[in-house]
Order: sequence, then structure tokens, then C-alpha cells
Amino acid sequence: MADAFALAGHEVVAVDAPARSLAPDVARRTFDEVAARPGVRAVPADLAMDDLSAVAAADVVVHLAGRPGVRSSWGAGRAAAERDNVLATRRLLAACAARPARLRPLVIIASSSSVYGSAGHRPNREDDPLNPASPYAASKVEVERLAALAARDGLRTVLLRYFSVYGPRQRPDMAFHRFVEAALDGRPLPVFGDGRRSRSFTHVRDVVAATLAAAGADLPAGIAVNVGHHEPVAVRSAIGLLTGVLGVRPEIQREAPVAGDAARTWADTGRAARLLGWTARTGLAEGLADQIAWHRALRAQEVPA
Repeated sequence: MADAFALAGHEVVAVDAPARSLAPDVARRTFDEVAARPGVRAVPADLAMDDLSAVAAADVVVHLAGRPGVRSSWGAGRAAAERDNVLATRRLLAACAARPARLRPLVIIASSSSVYGSAGHRPNREDDPLNPASPYAASKVEVERLAALAARDGLRTVLLRYFSVYGPRQRPDMAFHRFVEAALDGRPLPVFGDGRRSRSFTHVRDVVAATLAAAGADLPAGIAVNVGHHEPVAVRSAIGLLTGVLGVRPEIQREAPVAGDAARTWADTGRAARLLGWTARTGLAEGLADQIAWHRALRAQEVPA
């Protein structure tokens, strides 16, 4: 998002706290890459404890910060999800609301498909009841509640419910990142469960396009919008596409299913089409080829000359 706003000619303040990341070294590398882009000012800050006046002074705040992941939110991870998602969002919204009314920013907040739980016989619509099944999902439901309260009190907030984002710079703990790295190393691919779970896998390029559209749209305060590919794909089918692009035979290492992991996510994107003029355009085969190319390029950079 920082890259896209800068390329569009905007002045960007990019905020991160890499030490709080699940993969601090990777987060630091990405933050350094973003900071090097013309038009971007990088500000190291922890939203849960630091001064947020520089963020609240923006015209648009795109709040992507937080503690992601269903697996890592159980046990000791519950407190981290509460701190980095709920407390951080509460402080950010308060800082933005404290601005004079005419100077308050639009605040776009990243929510998650996990707030729905597992999809049933049809795709999830934004007015469906929420059914969080993990501490992470519950923290995102609370984030949405805080955004709704802020909207009621006069702050323009928009919730974008992202569905299984993948592509270049994907987090190391996510499935496709682990699959690609394992395949490139000649190791079995670690799969939680039997591979029958399905997801609305959404390429980061499409997610960026939707978020840019939301930043420029006149949306009702507090509205939630699904941002996901409209066609769910089973994990085992995705593995077939991935190994086909790599030209390797898939070898699977099955691991225990993760508690709270949805059997299926499925995005109804009608609202995004109506309000943002947006629909996901990147098919999974194309998107996986893009992510694999990024992994290979990164490896090439790390090989000593």
C-alpha cells in the first residue's frame, strides 16, 4: 500500500514496529525497502504505546498494523492479539478523533474473513452474523466494534474484510510462503489437515486496488466491505497449481489441523463491485506464478557473488 500511494504521487508516512512482528527480520527488511522509496517517510512506532500524532495528521489512514494469524493467537498469543489489534486500534482511533472535526482523516481498517467463521452453502455477505472461532478472529470483531463506535461519534471509518491475501512479500508463516519455500528446497509441503479446506485466495495486487479505491470513494461511515476473490479454491488444488508452476511433484507432510481454522472462506463481493467498482482480477495460477518469481528473486539476491 505504501508503494502504491507513493507511485500515485501522494506523500506517505509509513509506520511499523518490526520488533513486534512474527518474523522481525523479514519485517525489518520490508520496512527498509519501503523507507527507501521516494515520497515515503518511515516512522518506527508501536501503535499500542507511542505518540500517534504524526499518523492522525494524515488525510487518509490505512490501518494495516496488527497481530495476524489464527494459529499464533491461542495460549500466550491471545494477549498479544489483544494488545496489537484491539489496544492499538483503540489508541489510533482516539488519536484521529482528537483532531479538529474538519481535519479528521478517513480511517480504513483491515479486518479479516475470519470474523465470519466458516462459510456455508453460499458466500459470506457483509450483513451476515459474525462467528469468530479463534482469539485472533475475536480480536478483529472487537476492532470492528471500535470502528463502528468511532463512526457513530463522527470519525469516518471503513472496514475492509480481507480474504487470504498472498503474493510478493507474503508473511513467512502463511501457507503459500511455506509451500513455495519447501518446494524450492526439495522438502515436503507442510499442510494442516487433509488439504480439503478452501479459501478465497486474493492476490495482493487486487487487495491494493480495492484499498486505493476505498481511499477515494465516498463511503458510508462504519461500512464493512469484503475484499476477496469470488471463487474459493481447495488447498490441495492450490498445491497442484503451485507445484505445476514449479515443475515438481507434490510431496505432502500432513500436520494436525489448527483449532479455529475455517473449513471454507468465500467472499460475496457484490458490495465492493457496487461501491468501489472493484472485483478481483488475478486468477490463482497467475498469482502463484507471481509469488514464486518473488521467492526466486529474493533467493538470488541472497546468494553471495
